[in-house]
Amino acid sequence: MRVDLLLQRWIDTLAALVLSLLDAWRSRRVLAIAREKDSFVVREGAPSESGDVDTAVVAKLAKGAPASAGLIRHARQRLVTLELSEDDIVRQRITVPVRARDFLAGIVRNQIDRLSPWPGDQVFHGFTATTDRDDHDVLDVGVLMASRSTVDAARAELAAAGVTIDRVVAREQTREPRQPVVLWSRLDSGSDVVRAGMRRNVAVTLIALFAVASALTAWAQISAAAIRTDSEEAAARSGILQRQFLQSHGGALTTSRDPFERAWILKATSASSVMILEALSRILPDTAFVTELSLQNATVRIVGMTNDAPSLIEPLEKSAQFADVHFFAPTTRAGDGTSFVFHIEGRVTPVSLPTEK
Repeated sequence: MRVDLLLQRWIDTLAALVLSLLDAWRSRRVLAIAREKDSFVVREGAPSESGDVDTAVVAKLAKGAPASAGLIRHARQRLVTLELSEDDIVRQRITVPVRARDFLAGIVRNQIDRLSPWPGDQVFHGFTATTDRDDHDVLDVGVLMASRSTVDAARAELAAAGVTIDRVVAREQTREPRQPVVLWSRLDSGSDVVRAGMRRNVAVTLIALFAVASALTAWAQISAAAIRTDSEEAAARSGILQRQFLQSHGGALTTSRDPFERAWILKATSASSVMILEALSRILPDTAFVTELSLQNATVRIVGMTNDAPSLIEPLEKSAQFADVHFFAPTTRAGDGTSFVFHIEGRVTPVSLPTEK
């Protein structure tokens, strides 16, 4: 199947679905119009549980008079039905087997030429079906018909007043409750203007959605490319900084060709708990001893006991292994009453080794 035909059929289906949804939404409130003598009586209401419409008179339209702005506004928000008078309706009855209930619409349509006083293409019809009281295998079908000219004249008169009719109905007189029977519907009539307008709206909406989706996709791709470029630049800058650091702090590591020598240099220039503990044992006096040692990245924390805690800061600062040495918690007296518990924090500095020449 051709793609353009498939797309057109898809748009037609969407347009029909939208029209059905709009019709169902407007059907929640009904504006019923009926002719009485030389005027139209307008009633407003909602469908009851029985299918009938409970209405109250809201306006009267004299013949040839325009509708008020409020009535026109109400009509646009509601389902507008025109109820034909008894003089405009022709009724016929037929019987069909109950098994033919699913095919009843086609059966009635095929019988219209025989049942109607007008030609088949000049009549609007509707029907009701109930099971015969005497024979439950038979459906008693009531067919209601109206002339196309009568319906078109009433619709044109109301359209001139500013009110558009959505459905034309008639009442079944011999059944209770007297439910309205739809003879004509603007949605089901295949109005080319209505359907073409809805198809156009659906097509424009789909094009707009496609354009928005394409724009969002392009923006996402551009953003991803920009993020990827920034990430590559950041990685390049990080590599440069790492090389600069190695050149300034670990030149011996990069210039030494002996793998054992490189291992010793890496051990000396890397922060490790063993090396830090060894350095502390050389720096701290014999009157101080360490009870806790914590190393997180380049930050070292030591906790211990001594007789003179402030005197420990200066030798640690002067050493080549530590910088920014300070107390990170108050110094407290120990339980023996003669020594103090200290809490010292500092930054481990890599040992700069001379570069081979």
